[in-house]
Amino acid sequence: MQDSTSTTTTTTTTTTTTASPQSPEAVGWPSRCTWSLKDRDNKVDPHTHEQVDYDARNKIQDSILETIGQTPIVKMTNLAKAHGLKCELLAKCEFMNPGGSVKDRIAKRMVYDAERDGLLVPHSGYTIIEPTSGNTGIGLAMVAAVRGYRCIIVMPEKMSAEKANVLRALGAEIIRTPNEARYNEPESHISRSIELCREIPNSVILNQYRASGNPLAHYDTTADEILTACDNKLDALVAGAGTGGTISGLARKLKERLPECKVIGVDPVGSILAEPASLNSGESNGFYEVEGIGYDFIPTVLDRQVVDRWFKTRDGDSLRMSRELIRHEALLAGGSSGSAVWAAIEACRELGWADDASKRVVVVLPDGVRNYMSKFMNDGWMQERQFI
Repeated sequence: MQDSTSTTTTTTTTTTTTASPQSPEAVGWPSRCTWSLKDRDNKVDPHTHEQVDYDARNKIQDSILETIGQTPIVKMTNLAKAHGLKCELLAKCEFMNPGGSVKDRIAKRMVYDAERDGLLVPHSGYTIIEPTSGNTGIGLAMVAAVRGYRCIIVMPEKMSAEKANVLRALGAEIIRTPNEARYNEPESHISRSIELCREIPNSVILNQYRASGNPLAHYDTTADEILTACDNKLDALVAGAGTGGTISGLARKLKERLPECKVIGVDPVGSILAEPASLNSGESNGFYEVEGIGYDFIPTVLDRQVVDRWFKTRDGDSLRMSRELIRHEALLAGGSSGSAVWAAIEACRELGWADDASKRVVVVLPDGVRNYMSKFMNDGWMQERQFI
């Protein structure tokens, strides 16, 4: 992986094409960053990192983009008590970003990186194309609206109507693809994006699956926010994985500062991101209702070496927990937040922390309930799927 402002690159494996990271040919195909935590004592970090002036956030801002980040961390005392936990459960409320999700951070970072590299020029007729489950699309559409880009979002049919409505309101064009299409099939959201990029002049796929700006956005900002809020006292982080940028960026920074901190990954049944691979076997047709986490391939930016333990989650457990989260804590978070909280509770029990009030666990809540009013917030929808 290469940082947005660094001129030093690292080699990757499994890539046999000479295509640049931004070219259509490079989109979606797995490769690996060769720099790791083990190298930090004897190798120069090839990345250059963003510095954020948090004091400036209290002033008048140039645009909504300047308000991305600095989301609150709050205690989930009622929920912990309801599940018999004495350890401290904390929520990192990423759904409180202006676009409604954790993906606002990477959208801003990837666009600014592309502008710096000359791949995009504001208000000059360029087009951003992105395959996404919706939240990255909303973040990119928000940035595109402010910076003057055409935005085309390609996403599977299962993604909520609410996401599509927000995208259209932001001026994005939407193309839907079949849920059952694998990532490398012609009908998939990734393949369709590549096709569009070849057809449309001055278009760019920012490629959240490969872009270093994805994990680095969290390494540079989200992780520091967590460490500051927790006064560098943290026993475990729990986060879902989709592209893997959030958990990878957070885990690398946290393990540099707090080597004993446990990193818990969350992956839905039907996805293949968890390790060991045996966790991904079992009854499933590959479809799951929870949006924003899980994939049928391993994205480049997902560094599974920094994840200590994976939990597989089922739709019913995740979506019922999302409702509990709203009811007990008034945290208006989405379905993947329920997945993360369910896994956090299970992890606390497995680690023997349920009765240990000295333990502190931070759970990333990726997006909000706005996107799912017609889904898990709807009793009829839940009953049809026998989740309640």
